[in-house]
Amino acid sequence: MPELAMASKSKVATLAMWSIPVAVAVFALKLVAWWLTGSVALYSDALESIVNVIAAGAAFWAIQLSHKPPDHDHQHGHHKAEYFSAVLEGVLIVVAALLILSEVWKAWEHPSPLEEPGVGLGVNAIASVINAIWATILIRTGRRQRSPALVADGKHIMSDVVTSVGVLAGLLGALATGWLWLDPALAAIVAVNILYQGWQVIGSSLSGLMDKAVEPTEAMHIRAVISANSKGALEVHDLKTRIAGRATFIEFHLVVDSDMTVGESHVICDRIEEALKAEIPSVRVTIHVEPDDEAKLPKGTVAVPFA
Repeated sequence: MPELAMASKSKVATLAMWSIPVAVAVFALKLVAWWLTGSVALYSDALESIVNVIAAGAAFWAIQLSHKPPDHDHQHGHHKAEYFSAVLEGVLIVVAALLILSEVWKAWEHPSPLEEPGVGLGVNAIASVINAIWATILIRTGRRQRSPALVADGKHIMSDVVTSVGVLAGLLGALATGWLWLDPALAAIVAVNILYQGWQVIGSSLSGLMDKAVEPTEAMHIRAVISANSKGALEVHDLKTRIAGRATFIEFHLVVDSDMTVGESHVICDRIEEALKAEIPSVRVTIHVEPDDEAKLPKGTVAVPFA
């Protein structure tokens, strides 16, 4: 298990580290695209990429911190550090959107034709392809490794891809029709979409900071694992779960016969704990052993119920 945890840490940290140069490269490409065209929509696209650079650095810091072992001041570990990175990213997204809207107003008052549109749009398209590939890698790995920072970073980059595709399509329409107002209008749409994505990132991170329980399907799986490995116990009740970054905390009461020794009850607890660790990555299990007079169902019930 320690070897698997170290491998997981290494993979997540490596991806977070590489997100920084990838974000810088994409930002540089989008900056070139804006410089070639003078498009306020492409400027807004490039401005959002600055957020990607800052967010990538924050995610790398948070992931490094989240993998630190427990210490005297943080005895349950540092798992929630990744949520702070995601909240910061959401705030930066909102700031970027407000800056874009400021540029939209200027461009709306003084629209100007696009310069070097073909080359500029081509450069922006290359940046979007790079972003799409990298965002997919981050989201898939982040979900598999239970890393909120990686998932938030990936989702933000993917939203950047969607807006970039919309900007490219719209600017091609503006070139075909000659409607210069399409450029600032597209930038305004980008800003609204960015605001929405920022709200989504902040909302999901705050739910993690509030100790949200596991999803219902995972809760059922946890119950099934406990039931399958609780032979010798009389009852299991008061099951509670919470998620803190990649860690899952599980707590429940295990009712045993009053005549059972401490050693015998400990064997049951160890069996359940090992089974949960085998099924759920980075799980933390707390079991409260109780005598049979604490049971919540009638004495003699064969099944191990959950209440």
